[in-house]
Amino acid sequence: MPLRALFLALLSLFIAPLSLAADEDHRFDDKLVAEANRLIEKGFKDEAAYEIIESLTTEIGPRMAGSEQEARARDWAVKRLKKMGFKNIRIEPFEVDRWVRRSESAAIVSPFPQPLVITALGGSVPTPKGGVTGDVVRFESFADFLDSPLTGYEGKIIFIDETMTRSQDGSGYSVAVRKRRTTANEAAKRGAAAALIRSVGTSSHRFAHTGSTRFSAETPRVPFAALSAPDADQLARALKHGPVSVHIELDVESLGPVQSGNVIAEIPGRTDELVVIGGHLDSWDLGTGAVDDGAGVGITMAAAHLVKKMNRKPKRTIRLILWGSEEVGLVGARAYAEAHKDELDKHFIASESDFGGGKIWRISTNFAEDKLGYAAAFRHLFARFTLAEGNNQTSGGPDIIPLSAMGVPAFRLDQDGTDYFDLHHTPNDTFDKIKLEDIQQNVALWSAFIWVAANMEGDLRSDSPAEETVETQ
Repeated sequence: MPLRALFLALLSLFIAPLSLAADEDHRFDDKLVAEANRLIEKGFKDEAAYEIIESLTTEIGPRMAGSEQEARARDWAVKRLKKMGFKNIRIEPFEVDRWVRRSESAAIVSPFPQPLVITALGGSVPTPKGGVTGDVVRFESFADFLDSPLTGYEGKIIFIDETMTRSQDGSGYSVAVRKRRTTANEAAKRGAAAALIRSVGTSSHRFAHTGSTRFSAETPRVPFAALSAPDADQLARALKHGPVSVHIELDVESLGPVQSGNVIAEIPGRTDELVVIGGHLDSWDLGTGAVDDGAGVGITMAAAHLVKKMNRKPKRTIRLILWGSEEVGLVGARAYAEAHKDELDKHFIASESDFGGGKIWRISTNFAEDKLGYAAAFRHLFARFTLAEGNNQTSGGPDIIPLSAMGVPAFRLDQDGTDYFDLHHTPNDTFDKIKLEDIQQNVALWSAFIWVAANMEGDLRSDSPAEETVETQ
């Protein structure tokens, strides 16, 4: 017997008992499992995703929301999707506020003059001509800052020095990102001249991490930037010697609404039910957006293409979405949910790849409680990869949040993010960080998920809708 045939025979013996161990009402058909396993085998040999990521990051580079580069990325995607043979390819436009970074600098003025590495945070206002100089007031945590009085900081520069916890699932981010989202508003309430934060990231290198912030219409906007971790450490050490004065110059500008868009392509099915997958096409402007989210774009495009090459019409239509303008507030995701709100009942399941290029290590779901047997069936499908069992509260990925919140069942192949926030939103997010073997593992599992989701029997929503609850991350 040829080695390949022997491998598949042994694999079917290994998988079948696991499938039978699932709830009989929710198990996958043995033929469907065998087809998924053949896709997995092909995925581990497929280099298309790696080539797609290389092409996107090399030929387009940074893809800031609303920029000419993001528009070129949409054209790039349409061209590639047509060449790959997808159907119903189109761009669904929406508007996004365009923000640009021109230059940024900071320095300790006294008592120890020296430059600091910073980056302006998305949406920040510029400093006045000539910059802003002020004495620094440091807070060890964001909570300490929120507890501080609303007076006594006029003309000061607020500095939040809170660190981020490294974790495999990225759970430290949800805590650390609060200071990036809210510090500027709180500093403005207190009359501060500007605000600085330790970068929301886990890197010890001298790169500052950018990212979006939220400004309130009720408060004035103040210049807002992030320090690299070593420079945050340096500033904290300097403050131990007494008062420190810092000078900041930010040349940034908000240009108002411009057009962005979501790129959509499909593998038509026999029904109008939809399996939604994808990644976001935009990136921040500092790096080339390889891990965030060129990886997700490449993984889902390549996995869908493997499914397409089966030359078999799936039961459900597979809809690949390359969302636009995710980084500045899920703008494309919200636009898609609004544009398709009248057909959300046709959205069978949704999932996004947007956590870099690391290996998949866990499965998380958001199915109705009475359909969790299907979650067990998916775990059995991937049992030989010894993936951890996640919870039933996933959003499915950032761009799936609006859909999940509106009741669309969500699924996520969680990637190892131990070092993801070393690169996230920095100049160091570049193609050399992508590992072929890790990307291939992603494509293998994603292709199997797509095919099974598109052809499985049943429904993932509750048989008793009044009792169903939807949670998001």
